[in-house]
Amino acid sequence: MAKRDFYEILGVAKNASEEDIKKAYRKLAMKYHPDRNPDNKEAEEKFKEVKEAYEMLTNPEKREAYDRYGHAGVDPNMGGGGFGGGAGGFGDAFGDIFGDIFGGGRSRSAGPQVYRGADLRYNLEITLEQAANGFDTTIRVPSWDKCDTCHGSGAKPGTQPVTCTTCHGHGQVRMQQGFFSIQQTCPKCHGSGKMIPEPCPSCSGAGRIKRNKTLEVKIPAGIDNGMRIRSTGNGEPGTNGGPSGDLYVEIHIKPHPVFQREGDDLHCEMPISFSKAALGGEIEVPTLTGKVSFTVPEGTQTGKTFRLKGKGIKGVRSGYAGDLFCHVVVETPVKLTEKQKDLLREFERMTNEGGAKHSPQSKGWMDKVKDFFE
Repeated sequence: MAKRDFYEILGVAKNASEEDIKKAYRKLAMKYHPDRNPDNKEAEEKFKEVKEAYEMLTNPEKREAYDRYGHAGVDPNMGGGGFGGGAGGFGDAFGDIFGDIFGGGRSRSAGPQVYRGADLRYNLEITLEQAANGFDTTIRVPSWDKCDTCHGSGAKPGTQPVTCTTCHGHGQVRMQQGFFSIQQTCPKCHGSGKMIPEPCPSCSGAGRIKRNKTLEVKIPAGIDNGMRIRSTGNGEPGTNGGPSGDLYVEIHIKPHPVFQREGDDLHCEMPISFSKAALGGEIEVPTLTGKVSFTVPEGTQTGKTFRLKGKGIKGVRSGYAGDLFCHVVVETPVKLTEKQKDLLREFERMTNEGGAKHSPQSKGWMDKVKDFFE
């Protein structure tokens, strides 16, 4: 089934302000919140839908991508979505609404608190050629695995965790403040509902140990600097059976010795000799797919830019490749011999005798200077 429009879900216009979006969300969140609709699957699904729309439209980057490309712009499989980090779940999305009543926005349901694992970020440095063509690679990231000694219980072998005496296994404690009954995470067991009298010596009672794991990552062709790829479920593991977080692979492109990238376009400086600039002729320039040649016209000046269409990079969401812009730099000869210097002096004398037709830019500049002083 196709996903509904986020603006339609919240009942706001596409040009709605962030405050209008927040007001609409609060109203709907109160209406469909699971605590107000116990065992109502339809309300639960609508609440999830409202929550997703709110998260997308209150994030400037996500909203811009959604406005331009629709749901495809925030699809995590295309690197366009998933900018969040840390704990998830219903409570975190609307803690500002229910926090004063329910204690930090946590659900009032009985039992130990369940937390989503934190997201992780991995910085991957690649070359411009790899970014243009795409490639498959493997990365090693730190990860938490279940402790082999205690099998995740956190207790020393031969012993068992015991029920927390403060919350009696619920993971939460209730406090009365005036007319309100406020429920908070148990300060003694930190929401697990259990205590460990004799911690496991291998994991110190955590129930997990840190290891490195190897993951395969597919880098799509055309990816740009700063883009992120989401690897679902490869972040920190959840607490008390909660889902794992995600791993975000952030792309950093190394500086290239020849090209500079601007979006899908490439730029490069193209040094040519004084004689080639004056006489014109054919030159070769590099591209990411091989060398190409074109003709430089007679009298080419430094700073002249030549555009090679389609010789840039085809972006992740682009239908065609960008262009390559070659910026001419006329190179002044150095370490000349006496004979070369004599020839240049003779050349200078002859061009001066020819008048302004050989140096129109110099003539124009001198006229401006003369007018300035007069």
